[in-house]
Amino acid sequence: MTPDKPTAALVPREYQPVDRRTVFIAALALVIALFAGLAAQFLTALIGLVTNLVYHNRVSTEFVSPMGSPHGPFLLLLVPVVGALLIGLIARFGSTAIRGHGIPEVMEKVLYGGSRISARVMVFKPLSAAIAIGTGGPFGAEGPIIATGGALGSLVGQHVKITDDERKTLLAAGAAAGMAATFGTPVSATLLAVELLLFEYRPRSLIPVALAAALATAVRVGFVGTAPVFGMAQVSQPTNPALASYAALGVIIGVIAVLITKSSVGIEEAFERFGERFGIHWMWWPAIGAVVVGVVGIIEPRTLGVGYENITGALQGTLAGRALIMLVALKFISWAVYLGSGTSGGTLAPLFTIGSGIGAWIGSAVSRWMPGLGVDPHVAALVGMAAIFAGASHALLASVVFAFETTRQPLGLLPLLAGCTAAYLTALMLDRHSIMTKKLALRGSGVRTEYSTDHLSQIFVREVATRDVVSIRADATIEATRAWLAGGNQSGSHQGFPVLAPDGRLLGVVTRRDLNDPRWEGTQYVGQVVRRAPVIVFEDSTLRDAADQMTREHVGRLPVVARDQPWTVTGFISRSDLLTAHAPRLAAAHRRQRLRRIGRRKRGD
Repeated sequence: MTPDKPTAALVPREYQPVDRRTVFIAALALVIALFAGLAAQFLTALIGLVTNLVYHNRVSTEFVSPMGSPHGPFLLLLVPVVGALLIGLIARFGSTAIRGHGIPEVMEKVLYGGSRISARVMVFKPLSAAIAIGTGGPFGAEGPIIATGGALGSLVGQHVKITDDERKTLLAAGAAAGMAATFGTPVSATLLAVELLLFEYRPRSLIPVALAAALATAVRVGFVGTAPVFGMAQVSQPTNPALASYAALGVIIGVIAVLITKSSVGIEEAFERFGERFGIHWMWWPAIGAVVVGVVGIIEPRTLGVGYENITGALQGTLAGRALIMLVALKFISWAVYLGSGTSGGTLAPLFTIGSGIGAWIGSAVSRWMPGLGVDPHVAALVGMAAIFAGASHALLASVVFAFETTRQPLGLLPLLAGCTAAYLTALMLDRHSIMTKKLALRGSGVRTEYSTDHLSQIFVREVATRDVVSIRADATIEATRAWLAGGNQSGSHQGFPVLAPDGRLLGVVTRRDLNDPRWEGTQYVGQVVRRAPVIVFEDSTLRDAADQMTREHVGRLPVVARDQPWTVTGFISRSDLLTAHAPRLAAAHRRQRLRRIGRRKRGD
């Protein structure tokens, strides 16, 4: 007897934005966020401890700058080199994954590693970063913390029975929690995860990440309070000429961001060629880069360490003129060379220093020589800080919101949006790869970080399915059916056919290959060829549902049925129909046409 409904496994699954699994993953994300927030505070304290020990000869976890050290030039040069030697040893005998600035390595694991990160990274990444930054490395702590949080999320995901997609969500939640715990920026941390790690915008992944970022921020508030990371005076409403100026500044910053990306990658390649030519193992490269750090640190001590105070100085105007430009240039040299040598450290703080410094310098010059534009050097510094991040990372929304969250300047949002968008556009025009994806691209890995609606999910099966269905009766003989196929007639070029019972109910689907299989004798019936319950798709399902159903059940065509009458065939859909459905999308994307002409009207308008 034919059942009233098809087997549950063969019925297309109904799309649900969230379910109980989402709640479970969100609960895991909160646990991860708690520990990621604590790990961020631990790493900050560890950096402070190393800095105080090696530069100030005291035992303290206070987060301080290496500036003001009583050491002479020789020790200022020696300290980064010793730190680099330790990092080389950790990378070689601990984990090579600690090399780099954190985010690109996490992206690579998301894209090509099933979101699996070794537990060693969670231990050695913060340790190596604390040594690198504490001994004067010109990096930010955020990259290593993001990598550590991502490793924590991945590790939990490897010990719990979950899917690869869910593990990716936990990894992104840990990474976002790390950034939020560093800067107190939950919204921008969530956006950064969406733009650089998740490669999607879905409720089932967004909710756990957002909750994790919120909890990590709360952990940070419990330790350091609610004050903004970069304090600055209240800015005023920008004039239209000033807004245009900030957009122009974004164009300049976008060009600089591309140059920085190309330079950093070029320096890294130079170290690789240098090592190959002279036979120097990569574990010694950081020590060579550290020599540059030490020399630059002797010239300008403010380049040593994280340098958040330099960003604040640029935003507040306490750093200006030639001293500011000298700091920017030397910071870039120190950071780019040391990072290219393969040490462990973040990119965000150096980029913010460079961008805010350039923005403040250009803003001061414009306000001095063209006061009528109404450009505020402090706002220019803010725009420069965010725009260089947008241009270098291609994370536009995260850049805008980050600058707002770290300064709490609501009137700066409009200049930020104008400047960051201009930098983003310029950077994409000059190079489609960001500083986060450039290395992956050079390895031959294609990385596309665009987000668009799935075209197939916007089209219903009923709009595409063939309505003139050619079916075969189950009580027809194999011999007669083969003759019918050979004669053409209604069978045409069809490769699959629904098989119907005498009362018209769907029994299954057979193909030409099935019917021409020599195992079947001519006197047998078509109904005997059917080996499985029919795999169906509903009229009100989308083409994405149909594609997923075909892939899941390993079939190339599906009978279409009404949801209330699942045994009555109303249409048929094949893989070629799914491909054909893309034609309007491609035409709309590439066909240029003018729908109306100015000054002309049709009759009846």
